Amino acid sequence: MRILVLGAGAIGGYFGARLLERGADVEFLVRPARAARLAATGLRVVSAHGDFARPVRALTRADGARDLVLLSCKAYDLDDAIAAIRPAVGPHTRVLPLLNGLRHLAALDAAFGAARVLGGVAHISVTLDAEGTVRHLGKLERLTFGSRDRGVPAPVRSALLALGPQAVESTDILTAMWDKFALIATLAGMTCLMRASVGEIVATADGADLIRRLHGECCAVAARSGHALPAAAVTAAEAILTGAGSPLKASMLRDLEHGARTEGEHILGDMRARAAGCGLDAPLLAAALTHLRVYEAARRASHASAV
Repeated sequence: MRILVLGAGAIGGYFGARLLERGADVEFLVRPARAARLAATGLRVVSAHGDFARPVRALTRADGARDLVLLSCKAYDLDDAIAAIRPAVGPHTRVLPLLNGLRHLAALDAAFGAARVLGGVAHISVTLDAEGTVRHLGKLERLTFGSRDRGVPAPVRSALLALGPQAVESTDILTAMWDKFALIATLAGMTCLMRASVGEIVATADGADLIRRLHGECCAVAARSGHALPAAAVTAAEAILTGAGSPLKASMLRDLEHGARTEGEHILGDMRARAAGCGLDAPLLAAALTHLRVYEAARRASHASAV
């Protein structure tokens, strides 16, 4: 059972490390600079659930089919990621994407066939610091996976479930992905729009109500798309999104604060397009998306003037 993890950044590095701890045969497909750092220092993870520090096998080019390819990249790097992993995807390979949203599924299906592409959701807050260490923020860690077509091969299932209780096989992975899609679109949309954490937003008179209304718009899109979210899932998501004093903010806000490119189109743009396609009015979603589009336009103009 051979596993290839694309990237050894935040999510890929974290779950790749946990798979290695369970004895899995794991290699990391990375850029040359990251490969050099891994060769020098190994892969390091700092987490409340236990630190990890050991040498790992890093490749700069895929060199043959694997049983499982774990795909974690920024949505705007997806085309390059598909090209990079293509040599590793054989007739019996399964690709497990851990990107936010849903739009990536169409691209992966077109490249490899839907039967090879699993559904996946990562619930975890991790970041890669300047020294190349993967840092787990908080305690939440959950990887949900499932088949969208012909089932999960037994060796793949066993390898993933070996992660322990934080690994869950879903019998309705698309609804699980919609649940995360609605949550992350709300979190990203509202924390970016307000340039503030959840706790700072809900401390205002109308903050919690605005968050719930945006989440309601996203849940309506899910329902109209055939994946109505269970009431318990909606309640759990809104508890996360409206926690008093919560320091939670979307990674998209951190990108925005650092002047970096965002996944706004992949997350909010796709949700807005799906709302329009379903005939739904989504004014808060439109406002959040417009805010990000104005930011991205200004960012592109600034970069163009600098060259």
